[in-house]
Amino acid sequence: MLSSRFSPPHFLPFSSRHFFRPFSSLSPSPPQPPPTISSPPSSLPLPLPLFLRPLSHSTSLSSLLSFHNWAKAQSLSQPSLSSDLLRQLSWFLQDTTSPHPTHPSTALLRTELDDLYSLWTQRVQKRKPFQYIVGCEHWRDLVLVVQEGVLIPRPETEILVDLVQEVEGFRDGVWVDLGTGSGALAVAIGKMMDGGNAGRVLGIDISPTAVEVARFNVRRYGLEGKVEIRQGAWFEPLQGLKGKVTGIVSNPPYIPSSDLPGLQPEVGWYEPRLALDGGNDGTDHLLHICEGLAAVLKPGGFFAFETNGDKQSEFLANLLSTKWRQLFQKVKVVSDYYDVKRFVIGYRS
Repeated sequence: MLSSRFSPPHFLPFSSRHFFRPFSSLSPSPPQPPPTISSPPSSLPLPLPLFLRPLSHSTSLSSLLSFHNWAKAQSLSQPSLSSDLLRQLSWFLQDTTSPHPTHPSTALLRTELDDLYSLWTQRVQKRKPFQYIVGCEHWRDLVLVVQEGVLIPRPETEILVDLVQEVEGFRDGVWVDLGTGSGALAVAIGKMMDGGNAGRVLGIDISPTAVEVARFNVRRYGLEGKVEIRQGAWFEPLQGLKGKVTGIVSNPPYIPSSDLPGLQPEVGWYEPRLALDGGNDGTDHLLHICEGLAAVLKPGGFFAFETNGDKQSEFLANLLSTKWRQLFQKVKVVSDYYDVKRFVIGYRS
């Protein structure tokens, strides 16, 4: 954070730090993709995210002011994005800088000043997601580590946590987050469980990068005793839990393959296709989840999953209520913050 004499744009509270619109929105006149995009790291442990690095670098306040003026000009050069970019510039400075405790004309940095120029160029010119640049996303009451190769959690997905919280006795059961990604849902549910109860959460993902990021986030919140992350495809890592699971939540890939080219560049160019592509009509993984629910949920067990909205949700809710009406009850559609019919929920009979 900069001292008051620096006068950066107004800093917004962390709860406002959401950039992405829902997946169904398209980017107006998207620019051409950059010629190359670096592949996500394949070797782990994870590199330390920028926002967690020590303040081991320094620069003069005047040099930092020059960077701010340059970055602001870069942001304003993109009229359709300038409002978002200026907000993110404020967050960027908050995450990467701090006043020097004894030298008021000096600012402390988490990386070299030249790196700030490079990183902001990636954000503005190459449309790299802000969350990948600083290495985190502020989601619900969490600050989750994210990196390339892992889906960035969206604000509407927070509703799944609220739905879990409404289930009677949820703190004492076994919960499963299918396609956990960064571990957002698994960590949020685990964090709501009291230390003295028997509840636990299993986060499942096929991506080794996602598994390591999710495990990092579990350790970061001290939830190793409540949340376990397993690698595998959907229900495969749940052997031995058939008929024993209290609840299942999921935010699976649900974008129709033909819609992927129209996604905003921050999504389509950088986020993992594995976490986005739902097949021809977007329902490939959703149908697989629907088909497997009854085998693992205990009687009265709860399920809630996210969809592409409206038609997808109505189709799946109707399927669960008709074809599998003897297996499920109280199936309904729940809307998100934008009044899109985003979620399907219900209970095992």
